[in-house]
Amino acid sequence: LLRQFFLSLPRELEEAAWIDGCSRLRVLWSVVLPLSRPALSTVAVLTFLTTWNDLSWPLIAINHDSHYTLQLGLTTFQGLHHTKWSAVMAGNVITVLPVLLAFLAAQKSFIQSITSSGLKG
Repeated sequence: LLRQFFLSLPRELEEAAWIDGCSRLRVLWSVVLPLSRPALSTVAVLTFLTTWNDLSWPLIAINHDSHYTLQLGLTTFQGLHHTKWSAVMAGNVITVLPVLLAFLAAQKSFIQSITSSGLKG
């Protein structure tokens, strides 16, 4: 995602900054990073969602049930013969709330990234 975004940036912007006397680090800091905020926030949200919903690695790495993640704890609510669906659904609501809040916080830049990807510059 980031590679494609950086390839879509016009090369003329970097060249104009070099002509104005900016170093490579200054071009990165002053030109490229401000333009890449929507793409970086999209990658941050997708990375957060991937990490938050991971089940297999915590299942392998955590060996004590007091250290379980929320997703791993939800799987323990399902019993062999009986499942407490009210507890599973309450746990699902608790699990979804942080993800929903993270999306609402990053919604403006996330949507800006999606809408700017279709523009021809």
